[in-house]
Amino acid sequence: MSESQGLDAGREVFLEEAAELLEQLEESLLELEESPDDIELVGSVFRALHTIKGSGAMFGFDRVSSFTHEVETVFDQVRSGDMEASSELIDLTLGARDIIRGMLEEATEGCAEVPEEDAQKIVTALQTLAGSAQSEPDASVPSPSTEEPAEDDDNGNHLSTWRIRYKPPLDVFANGTNPCHLLEDLMELGECNIVAMNDEIPPLTELDPEQFHIGWDILLTTDQGKGAIEDVFIFVDDDSELKIELVEHHDSDGDEDTEEQFKRLGDILVMRGELSREQLADALSSQKCIGEILVDKGLISESKVSAALQEQEHLKKANTKVQTKQKASTESSIRVPSSKLDQLVNLVGELVTVQARLTQEADTRKDPELLFLAEEVERLSAELRDNTMNIRMVPIGSTFSKFRRVVRDLSRDLGRQVVMTTAGAETELDKTVIEKLNDPMVHLIRNSLDHGVEPPEVRTAAGKDPEGSIHLEAEHSGSHVIIRVTDDGAGIDKEKIRKKAVERNLMEADAEVSDQELYAFIFTAGFSTATVVSSVSGRGVGMDVVRTNIEELRGSIDVKSKKGEGTTVTLKIPLTLAIIEGLLTRVGDECYVLPLASVEECVELEEEDAGAERGRNLVNLRGEMVPYVHLRRHFDIHGDRSEVEQIVVTRMDGHRVGFVVDEVIGQHQTVIKNLGYLYRDIKEISGATILGDGTLALIIDVSSLIDETRGQQLQASIAA
Repeated sequence: MSESQGLDAGREVFLEEAAELLEQLEESLLELEESPDDIELVGSVFRALHTIKGSGAMFGFDRVSSFTHEVETVFDQVRSGDMEASSELIDLTLGARDIIRGMLEEATEGCAEVPEEDAQKIVTALQTLAGSAQSEPDASVPSPSTEEPAEDDDNGNHLSTWRIRYKPPLDVFANGTNPCHLLEDLMELGECNIVAMNDEIPPLTELDPEQFHIGWDILLTTDQGKGAIEDVFIFVDDDSELKIELVEHHDSDGDEDTEEQFKRLGDILVMRGELSREQLADALSSQKCIGEILVDKGLISESKVSAALQEQEHLKKANTKVQTKQKASTESSIRVPSSKLDQLVNLVGELVTVQARLTQEADTRKDPELLFLAEEVERLSAELRDNTMNIRMVPIGSTFSKFRRVVRDLSRDLGRQVVMTTAGAETELDKTVIEKLNDPMVHLIRNSLDHGVEPPEVRTAAGKDPEGSIHLEAEHSGSHVIIRVTDDGAGIDKEKIRKKAVERNLMEADAEVSDQELYAFIFTAGFSTATVVSSVSGRGVGMDVVRTNIEELRGSIDVKSKKGEGTTVTLKIPLTLAIIEGLLTRVGDECYVLPLASVEECVELEEEDAGAERGRNLVNLRGEMVPYVHLRRHFDIHGDRSEVEQIVVTRMDGHRVGFVVDEVIGQHQTVIKNLGYLYRDIKEISGATILGDGTLALIIDVSSLIDETRGQQLQASIAA
């Protein structure tokens, strides 16, 4: 590889890392705004800026590097305690983050150049803010010190080992206290090692069974601070002996070869105050093990040596555990371009198609050896398919975190007080699906902020909390993911929608429609109930984009709202767009695939069960009248009808609809192929797949067909 090729590859790696660092920077800044005293968040912001600055200079992004250096310098003062993480500083740093992103896009994607005056304006404002902070020091902010941090400064973000010595008073049983319960509470805080100190137990002839003579030396490795340990002993008698000491902070960034760094037994005993350094030096002149020497000399009891040995082993395990975790996190992931994953998925799709042809050929020849090979290939291709799909799965939480900035900035622009909460951030979706979800989610959030959550004074007058909320939630549901966007705002005004729909001739003024059918008008192109067009809404574009994008994902939308209480928009999205499990059917000489996730059952269509009422096709299934679509008539397929037809019953958004076919062939792994640009307006077919014999089967868009069926039923009812 030439030097220029290596440099180009390095630039690509830097750009990928910079994009991740900028996302991390934004998330840390938003969290820092809520917790301005969190020193870990300050450190996270500083490290992200420092890395972008250093790597940018290394790969020729000098403008990015010099600008980031100015921002980093200011945050260094925050890190050292000379400045506070004020809301003004957060605003400026978020603006600086956007400028850094613009500079990177300008250098790589040919985007418009970021004006120098915009960057300079941010730098000047930061320097002014830093200067005023230095000239007016805040007495509440402690000055930086070279002293060691206090033991109770640990805020729960690092793994630390604590030494606890606890000895209850002799009469502890008199007040009904059971010291063992305290030990159980300590064990819940982390990895605990307990050694009983029985030196003071008197001979049996002098033992009073009502008195307590035992104490404990406890080693606790936990990510909690000293305060959590003190809380365990909060009700302990003043007569008890209690001592809590910090032994060691376990730093995961330390040197891997730390075997020699573990404290020796003699050092531990000196540090614990069990003997002096002179006594240790005297004992070391002998050739025996240090523990045996000290016991033989009568300098220390055997139980205390045992406790110190336990501490030595405990610290070694704790450090080894941290290093193993760090090494595993480093070795368990690699950076792979998404284009390579897309190519892998395409190849797996082709393999699944070839496997289907092999299986069909084996069934035709009835060759046992070939059948065995076909089964093995089918098993391996299924495992390869599942593993490949899992590689492309990423948590949706990374997408949720992006919207915090949208909510923050937009709520300020609109004069709202809004907090965003999330649930189910660990829910995984195909990377391609998540990328296509970004635009519809942004429009839904903007719509909730502008049309849903009321201004603080309006909410207060209505007896509500002046601070509104937007809640994002995700969960798995079979082969789909359910995403809900909920606000506690004013809800949807159905009369406004009805009036606007009548004005646009979308419905008759006296027509009776359900809430769901009324809410569907919101997603019509150009439909808006806003009286004033603003930079946020009023043009009737946003919700139309939501519907279009969700339909492209073969998903569905459901809206529920209650006036004065809020609105919930539910998106149902397939986990992946590449390969699905389908039900293969035949109508005449044509084959169709229905997504198996939406299929409930398959039954024979008996003539006496089928009927027509007011122009609608209905079938009686165990006493329930279910509408159905006759695919032969619907798609105008020529040929004679089958003597015994099958009806495939599906369910989508709570509605059951059947599809009449000549034959149900069976389950089929369906590799989805796009129909192409010329067929972009066909709503009832979502794609195609190649069968084992090389023929084509169309994939039915169940949601679109159900919507059309419901529309036909409504028209038939109106006509009747």
